[in-house]
Amino acid sequence: MGLRDDLERYREVGEERRQDLAEFIQYGDLGQSLPDEIHIPIKIVDLPAFEYDQRDQGGVGQGQDGAPDVGDPVGQPQPGDGDEDGEPGEEGGEHEYYEMDPEEFAQELDDELGLDLEPKGKRVVEEKEGEYTDITRTGPASTLDFDRLFKSGLKRKLAMDFDEEYVRAVLKVDGMGPQAVFEWARGENIPVSRAWIEDAYAGLTQTERSEYESIEAMEAAVDRTPTATRIREEGIEDIPFRREDERYRYPETIEEKERNVVVVNIRDVSGSMREKKRELVERTFTPLDWYLTGKYDNAEFIYIAHDADAWEVSREEFFGIRSGGGTRISSAYELAAQLLEEYPWSDWNRYVFAAGDSENSSNDTSERVIPMMQAIDANLHAYVETQPSGNAINATHAEEVERHFGESESVAVAYVTSPGDIVNAIYTILSTESNE
Repeated sequence: MGLRDDLERYREVGEERRQDLAEFIQYGDLGQSLPDEIHIPIKIVDLPAFEYDQRDQGGVGQGQDGAPDVGDPVGQPQPGDGDEDGEPGEEGGEHEYYEMDPEEFAQELDDELGLDLEPKGKRVVEEKEGEYTDITRTGPASTLDFDRLFKSGLKRKLAMDFDEEYVRAVLKVDGMGPQAVFEWARGENIPVSRAWIEDAYAGLTQTERSEYESIEAMEAAVDRTPTATRIREEGIEDIPFRREDERYRYPETIEEKERNVVVVNIRDVSGSMREKKRELVERTFTPLDWYLTGKYDNAEFIYIAHDADAWEVSREEFFGIRSGGGTRISSAYELAAQLLEEYPWSDWNRYVFAAGDSENSSNDTSERVIPMMQAIDANLHAYVETQPSGNAINATHAEEVERHFGESESVAVAYVTSPGDIVNAIYTILSTESNE
């Protein structure tokens, strides 16, 4: 095994030792990642390498014919990582990360949490022909379903078939004319026509018409052969096809639907939302953004900050901004409703995620927020309460929302008091949405 093989092997070991996904979400450096490229630190092992002895004195050697004698210095110490004067270098070291795209992240999180969110296709972008599974009564000859036609004809053949010799023997019973034989055949469920009986009777001589004294005597002398046995022995000469049996294969129409999603992230930026609370929001919302990006064909994000008023911000501003105002959560939902008008519910999947410390102005939750959550069509509404020090006396928003919506499959409430709660919060949110 060469050095290159060793290196590749050590890299594989490093990837196997990458930070656990749950650990990364709760405690890792999320800032190293991009919206479309997640960097998860690898618990790297040292790679094998040859190094010079970096001691203050040169080595000693032994030899003859110009080679150093025992005790003579051999070479001088070489400079380390720095300039030619041996000063320390200023370039940063190379960090090792396991890179995954949002699709892989979503799959890994599904595996980690036991989830399998199936995105819903909304807007039809293409209609195309699928397999020829539909059936119509008309069509080009090349699409005629011959197997179906043959089976229909064969069923008719079997339904119409009867033992002609046996019926002809009944006509030879003394006193049994065509009418009597026709009535007998109907009683025996033999599918023979009156015309066939009359033709067969006309073909008999007077002596043959009285060959048997009774039906019982005829039955004792003649065996009735079942249809299946007769077909196996004699085969089938013809199949009675009819135009009414013709069916033509037609391709099913497949609607190719684009799976679009718009995610509205709402965050309380009032004075009570200090650094620890903001960090908990970031650690909860960022993986949700990555997950939904990986699940959908096209994902767009809206970021809304609010205190007593609400305004749209960029992603970069969203997790860091802080104001000194009061709190009116309904202002964010009012703005969200306006912005979502550009994303029709018929074409877009929608998620509305809000987070804060559950503090809200008096009666705002019950009188305005809850009615607006009911009015805004969405796959899922979620509220994440972040209270590192436990519930404050007036932090009741999450409890009011949870109490009102109960076990609804379109509303989730999660509580996060520390990074250790984040994975459970994410599971609560993603497992709430119904796939029906």
